[in-house]
Amino acid sequence: MASAAIASSSSSSFIIQQRKDVGLSPFSPNTSFNLSNSKKKVFSKNKIVSVMAPQSQRTPSTTGSVKTGMTMTEKILARASEKPQLRPGENVWVNVDILMTHDVCGPGSIGIFKKEFGQDAKVWDREKLVIIPDHYIFTKDERANRNVDILRDFCNEQNIKYFYDINDLGNFKANPDYKGVCHVALAQEGHCRPGEVLLGTDSHTCTAGAFGQFATGIGNTDAGFVLGTGKLLLKVPPTLRFVMDGEMPDYLLAKDLILQIIGEISVSGATYKSMEFVGSTVESLSMEERMTLCNMVVEAGGKNGVIPADATTYKYLEDKTSLPYEALYSDEKARFLSEYRFDISKLEPLVAKPHSPDNRALARECKDVKIDRVYIGSCTGGKTEDFLAAAKVFLASGKKVKVPTFLVPATQKVWMDVYSLPVPGSGGKTCSQIFEEAGCDTPASPSCGACLGGPKDTYARMNEAQVCVSTTNRNFPGRMGHKDGQIYLASPYTAAASALTGYVTDPREFLQ
Repeated sequence: MASAAIASSSSSSFIIQQRKDVGLSPFSPNTSFNLSNSKKKVFSKNKIVSVMAPQSQRTPSTTGSVKTGMTMTEKILARASEKPQLRPGENVWVNVDILMTHDVCGPGSIGIFKKEFGQDAKVWDREKLVIIPDHYIFTKDERANRNVDILRDFCNEQNIKYFYDINDLGNFKANPDYKGVCHVALAQEGHCRPGEVLLGTDSHTCTAGAFGQFATGIGNTDAGFVLGTGKLLLKVPPTLRFVMDGEMPDYLLAKDLILQIIGEISVSGATYKSMEFVGSTVESLSMEERMTLCNMVVEAGGKNGVIPADATTYKYLEDKTSLPYEALYSDEKARFLSEYRFDISKLEPLVAKPHSPDNRALARECKDVKIDRVYIGSCTGGKTEDFLAAAKVFLASGKKVKVPTFLVPATQKVWMDVYSLPVPGSGGKTCSQIFEEAGCDTPASPSCGACLGGPKDTYARMNEAQVCVSTTNRNFPGRMGHKDGQIYLASPYTAAASALTGYVTDPREFLQ
């Protein structure tokens, strides 16, 4: 393989290799390139130096049929379209295993379905549709509430099996069916299975790729068509491969890894491409951390993110689903458009500065940025392990927060964990107890909360031009409410550390 250039700079220090599609096995120990002819790319003194290997020479194929190796994404789409072979760029009709929609896009998708298929039409499969109100629910906004009413009427009419309804907006615990944030609920309720195709009317549907399935967001028109047919025409994406090796430092989380990658390839670097994550570091991650990694591939323009299923995946699914599934893996001779290699042991805590997820910086480089608030929540940073991580920082410091710190668990199950699971090394204290001692706001009702902004009475919405450190996934102008707000994306470690100082803070200040 091509040698990697090692850069040691103020921005970060790690190993990266970028290799264009060479048509050879990425696993082959005998693959070599003549780097004397390589095109070297130097970004700046403070950026990473990478080496781009030239395209290899391929000998003509032998007589007879030759099977080309396929990536995991290509294999999943091939099986879903009943094709023996697929290549990037092909358009195929794919059979959908699960379609998810929520209170923002559901009414529009339902309207299109009824317009095109008829007012009395039935959905293609009432057990393959998952409907989850989660975005604009704890609000007095009549239009937002009407959206949930439309979902409820449709699910009753169609006898939808998996409708996670909410009736009592004043007390979420009084709603036995209510779950919370769709992407986390899909996993917890067993709708994510290796080798399947999961589509959702939300760009962060790609989160489910952590389970070794093809998962991507679609628009209302596409969803309306899937509701009636169970099929969708998809273009097969090429695959970018990200190999992450090295022992994960105890001050890093998956959020740091994906911010590193997005900062490296930019918000358009994976446009309509699959992002496949492999390597010893990825294998060491829990399922929730893998979900964080896949969640933000869309912030790089990715069509989907995917991680090979392994023992960790199967263990998580043991009590989640009884349906059969079959995992698929990239062939040894699969063709990847590019390959990037990272030595994670050399990575430092990161943030994405306003107003773009690829505006990467070291947390310690932003230590003079004064903040007004901290938000811990969302499909990206509101899972059980995210709150355990934040509690770990608060516990280690023994101090109180200096800015308002808002906590929004992703789902009912996460909320229960926050109040019941003991934090390691705390002597039996739960996250909620540690948060209370640190002076944080009481954990709120599970939902997408202020991540998207939403109605003005949404809990923790930024209604003023403030500076916020957030565990969410986007920091565009207006994303969390006020158009002049400034959002620094960070891991739960960095968010908690920043809450304790009132400035963007490297969590190593408290964890080491």
